[in-house]
This record gives sequence, C-alpha cells and structure tokens, in this order.
Amino acid sequence: MLLSALDWHPNPTLEPLHLDWLTRAGVEVAVLRLDRIDPLISGNKWFKLVHHVRAAHEAGAEGIMSLGGAYSNHLHALAAAGKRFDFPTVGLLRGHPRETPTVLDLQAFGMDLHWLGYGGYRERHAADFWASWQARYPHLHPVPEGGSGLPGAQGCKAWVTCAREQLAALGWTGYHGWWLACGTGTSLAGLVLAEAGAHPVHGVLAVPEDHGVAQQVESIVREAGIADPRYELLDGSRAGFARVDEPLSAFIDATGAIELEPLYTGKALMMLKAHVEAGRFTQGTRLIFVHTGGLQGRRGFE
Repeated sequence: MLLSALDWHPNPTLEPLHLDWLTRAGVEVAVLRLDRIDPLISGNKWFKLVHHVRAAHEAGAEGIMSLGGAYSNHLHALAAAGKRFDFPTVGLLRGHPRETPTVLDLQAFGMDLHWLGYGGYRERHAADFWASWQARYPHLHPVPEGGSGLPGAQGCKAWVTCAREQLAALGWTGYHGWWLACGTGTSLAGLVLAEAGAHPVHGVLAVPEDHGVAQQVESIVREAGIADPRYELLDGSRAGFARVDEPLSAFIDATGAIELEPLYTGKALMMLKAHVEAGRFTQGTRLIFVHTGGLQGRRGFE
C-alpha cells in the first residue's frame, strides 16, 4: 500500500571516483550512488516520486498513474514500487504498442499499460489531459511525466544532507559544487532548493535546449521562493535525447571505474571531463557527481 511505501527511506552512499583525467587536473570527485539504492527501484526516480506518493496517500488514492516511453526509467521504478509495496499502477506510454525489455518488466510488475500514440502523448500538457483518465481510474493519483514539478524536486533535497553526512569518511571538509545530468531539471531543482545558494549546481542537459528544461527549473525555483539560486545548464545533449555517437560510446567503454549509460550519466561525465581538461576547475576543487541511475535503459542499445 502507499503508506508502506512511505516508510522506505533509501540512503545512497558517497564514493570517491578515481580517473586519470581527474588526477592530472588535481580535481576530486565523489559520486552519490543513487544507482545502488535498490536493484529495481533505482536512481533518482524514487526520490522524485516520494512526495507524489505522499500526496496520493493524503488524497485517499489507492495507487498511481503516470506517463513515459517504452524505456522509461520513471515508469520502471514506479511499477517496481507498486509491486514491492502492493499498490496499483497505470502507465500511459508514448507511441504505439511494442515489446521492449522495459515494457516486459512493466507488465511483469503488474502495471496496466495504455499506448497513447505520438499525437495523444503530446497532449499530456493540456489542462484537461487527466480528466478522462481520472474518470476511468478514480482510485489512482496522476503524476506528471518523470515525477516532475515541485513535489519531485522536494524529494531530491535529501541528497544534500545525505552527502554532507558522508564527507568526513572521504577526508573532505567541504565541497565546491554539484554535477549531474538533467532530463526534466527536477533533480537539479531539488539540489538548488536544498543548497539555497550555498554551493552551485551544474546541470548537463541530456535533451536539446528546446525541451523546456530551463523553464521547468525556473518555475520550480520560483514556486519554492528561492531568491538567489546558483545553478547553470550546459548543453550535453549531443543534438538529441537518444542519439548516441561514437565519441560518447567510446568514452563510456573506456570509463571502467563507474558504470554509465548513454542517455544521462555518460553525457554528464563526458561533459565534466571536457570542462576539467579545459581548466575550468582549479586544482583542489571537490565536486559531487550524482549518479542518477537509468542503467536498465541501456537495454535499448544492446
């Protein structure tokens, strides 16, 4: 049930990352390993869901319905949570029926699936989009794509306290900023809210700039009332969300110290390497890299 899901509080570990290009530059990086919190409910997805789940429980709902694609990490985590904690889930999918490893998992986890086509999926931002689905599933609470919005960001705020509590074990007395991939900007916004200007947050766009990430972050920060946010968005999309070119593939293959995927974490770490090697960060800089998970999505490239 939803209430039992709210009793689960995963605590990601903070681990040093040893790579030759970091050593040469004298830059230290520690990785917040969201990818290791659970074999199935992995990455940043649960943190973005938890406040939506709380809202659903408070509204008297029995379960959750949400949206995503045929390799959606968000729907995968939601469906796995529904199975683990025994609450019903419904997934509204982009495109037309197809079998992917992720879709097969969603079905195995008991998620009810509906394919919206591409035109139907584009309607997800319409004011009345959820009306017909709420009429069909009055016992379910709707959650936006990716668990986005202020509730999603609020769930990510916990990472700051979690990381700070582990700094001493690394021999760190502090850090100089955060680095992470951005798909909707929700995770970055959560860090910006929690830091409240104390440290900058560097976000690497996994999607092209016209996908509205900047506007999403601005909206969340404004709604939360943060007066002087410190963050930047860097375009690491490589001209498309799911476009994987040879340099990116080669970088991931050569980076054996950490498991990456090409849509988010691979792009983010590759962009960090470029900035480190360009001399942007001085010797002695300490950064926290958020491993946002998404490793199950690699099956789409195998």
